[in-house]
Amino acid sequence: MGSQNQGEAEETMAKVAKAADDLYNIRDTYFPANPDDKISKLQTESDLALKLLDSIPSEQRKTPMHRATCEYLRGKVLDVFPDHRKEAEDHLSKAVKLNPSLADAWLCLGNSIWKKGDLLSAMNCYKLALSKGPNKRILCQLSMLERKLAQGAENKAERVEESIQHAREAITLDIKDGNSWYNLGNACLTSFFVTGSWDHSKLLQSLKAYQNAVREKDGKMKSNPDLYFNCATVNKYLENYERALSGFEAAALKDPGLNATEEVQKIVNLLEKLENLLKGQIKAKRLASSASAVASVSLSSSYKRATIDCLSEGLNKTVALVGKVLFFVKHENVAPLYYLVCDSNQICYVLSLYGIHNDAIKEGDQVTLLEPYYRYVDFSWKRKCYQFRSVRVDFLEQMLVNGNAISPHQAVRTSILAQHKP
Repeated sequence: MGSQNQGEAEETMAKVAKAADDLYNIRDTYFPANPDDKISKLQTESDLALKLLDSIPSEQRKTPMHRATCEYLRGKVLDVFPDHRKEAEDHLSKAVKLNPSLADAWLCLGNSIWKKGDLLSAMNCYKLALSKGPNKRILCQLSMLERKLAQGAENKAERVEESIQHAREAITLDIKDGNSWYNLGNACLTSFFVTGSWDHSKLLQSLKAYQNAVREKDGKMKSNPDLYFNCATVNKYLENYERALSGFEAAALKDPGLNATEEVQKIVNLLEKLENLLKGQIKAKRLASSASAVASVSLSSSYKRATIDCLSEGLNKTVALVGKVLFFVKHENVAPLYYLVCDSNQICYVLSLYGIHNDAIKEGDQVTLLEPYYRYVDFSWKRKCYQFRSVRVDFLEQMLVNGNAISPHQAVRTSILAQHKP
């Protein structure tokens, strides 16, 4: 009879564990227009899970193992809310004392402690959990925590590189886990920002990771609005404007609480400003004078002079493009810097600069772009067509200003803040 009752208790614990997982699924996928509705739903479901857990007779929780499991489940259910709850932390602390090998309890305890702001103690919990054996979920949490710690650290870049390393370790444990790929994408995107928003390769790594996250085996990431928001952010900085717009719009539909709609408007405002400048009536005399000045610039014999209409899509190796800066384009983001430039044929194009201080180049300067990265932007959004030539510069070494190299002190290598979910 005792073994039968114990079997029933274990079956009930399994049901509570399933209820707890369902709770976290609600937390991660349910985004009503009114955030209070989400809290109310979580409260209702957590009350039911705790009631089910309380139905297990106390005599069937006598062994340390069963007591540890019950304490862990109670703490996990209570910790589903966004704010720190001491009761949850207390139950999770009891669970790891009763059964130190319970890795998931260490994970939940670390999460609970993180919520109250004790980041170093949270890290200790994750590392203790990993000492029990490799665990992709704990590696992802550790990776996230390292990015959080990087925000106030002097060695931001090193912290984020550690985050990337732990994210990669999680993927090696399960290459088809969407959450691990999503975490890696976030780590690479954070690296792009903390190093000054210039490393194009980090954006490409981030985009690839997000694409792998969407292809995960259980499809959960497809309902994650932060994934769409962050992927759109990457496309914005890659200047894939159409993909960025559609990504932010998808994020806004999935979670109205994100400021994705505002991001859409920022991009549209920028595109409208660029179009108005390109189609505006720049005085013919000014264009002719600028083109003449550009044509007289001498180049190193190692580069072949080209005009904007002769460039190929992508990177143009051993090519130099000389232009005159007509306008600095103000917009609502810190990076990149946008300029309107004309070449020796009086053809205007958009120049975007990354990782450079905004006082490095002024209107009227003559710029020489070495191995320019060229793109012809041509797409429609909301029945409005946008078409313009664009050149992107990521490195100081790619550009001369008035015939001179840009001073290293003009480089931006400090953190540029941008919204994304880390």
